[in-house]
Amino acid sequence: MELLDERTAPLADLPGDLAGMPTPAYVYDLAEVRRNHRRLDGALPEGTGLLYSLKANPHPDVLSTLRAAGARPEVCSSGELRAALDAGWTGAQVLYTGPGKRDAEIAGALRAGVREFSVDSPHAITQLDRLAAEAGVRTRFLVRVNDDQPVPGQGLAMTGVPSQFGADTGWILAEPARFAGGEHAEAAGLHLYMGTNLTAVDDLIGQFGRALDTAARLREALAPHGVRFRTLDLGGGFGAPFAKDGTAGDLTGLREGLEALLGEKLPGWRERGPEVVFESGRYLAGTAGTLVTAVLDVKRSQGKDIVVLESGINHLGGMSGMRRLPPLSPHLLGPAGPPVLDALVAGPLCTPLDTWTRTGKLPELSPGDLVAVPNVGAYGLYASLVAFLGHPLPAEVVVDGDRPGTPARTSRVELVRTTDPDNEE
Repeated sequence: MELLDERTAPLADLPGDLAGMPTPAYVYDLAEVRRNHRRLDGALPEGTGLLYSLKANPHPDVLSTLRAAGARPEVCSSGELRAALDAGWTGAQVLYTGPGKRDAEIAGALRAGVREFSVDSPHAITQLDRLAAEAGVRTRFLVRVNDDQPVPGQGLAMTGVPSQFGADTGWILAEPARFAGGEHAEAAGLHLYMGTNLTAVDDLIGQFGRALDTAARLREALAPHGVRFRTLDLGGGFGAPFAKDGTAGDLTGLREGLEALLGEKLPGWRERGPEVVFESGRYLAGTAGTLVTAVLDVKRSQGKDIVVLESGINHLGGMSGMRRLPPLSPHLLGPAGPPVLDALVAGPLCTPLDTWTRTGKLPELSPGDLVAVPNVGAYGLYASLVAFLGHPLPAEVVVDGDRPGTPARTSRVELVRTTDPDNEE
């Protein structure tokens, strides 16, 4: 566990008056969101699109900042759709994804103006066609593809394994007519999300190259059934650190590599189509967030230093409920002395699973001291077990490094609503 000193304290450069900030609190810097968008958008070929995956962080200020920067929304629930609409996007700008959708949520999305969906099976195509017919509209879909093999270097397998996500490449090749759409739901392209949290440019280019090869095979198989690709969603996987020091992944060379790749495998795409789009959640929001939390207790137990914090897996689970709890590294805020503790760092929950680390190298701590966890703007609060044991939810504090003197805005967490955006009953 690394220490923070005066040179590296994560809040040292954040604007706004944070004195008296309630804890625990997630602090989001909108300036970092903008920087990340500029970095990623600048690393993609001109003429491509960039979607923001709301699952990473649906905070209203994060969404409005990305909308203003030019990103479009990718959602996978009624609650996320409501958040996107509230942030100012229109339904026509939304890509609605997810491996299973209830009739009510599709119908609500259609009423809200959504016209592009990602589907994962022939059943999902039939369902969308039926509901579009009932609504008296025409819609389009991207067939999500589960390719034949996993992509090397990814943090979480998204393809090449048995999965609820997508239809196997072999299935589409064997029965292309089943993926061609209906009278009210038109097949408009493919959704090829193959990897996540890839930190090397070569790995990113490799996965996009494989996606384009697979797209070429499927395009040939689907063309005789009247399918014309209007969109190729190549996914994302752009890496960023989670709950540890670091910066968003270096994307040097990505634009040149993708330009060459698209020129080779999709010649003339700018003039003749299809539109090529990418997705990101982690890269855009991850480094913009810091969790600040207080020390509640310090003691010795069985010869071991114990530090208890007011936040645990309920506030920063890292998807711990799905057995994806990485070692977390809280840092002391402000000047730090030499490490004198070899501590088990835990949260306040009544379960031994609520443990951050068993080998925390920390200076002497007292109740009331503040610690922080950097790079938790994505999959932090909104991927945690907030209902477990009923502890208070963290505050969210928004600052803006691009606007010196702007007061910090603090709000208590309000979980994203899951109501139909067109029916508030």
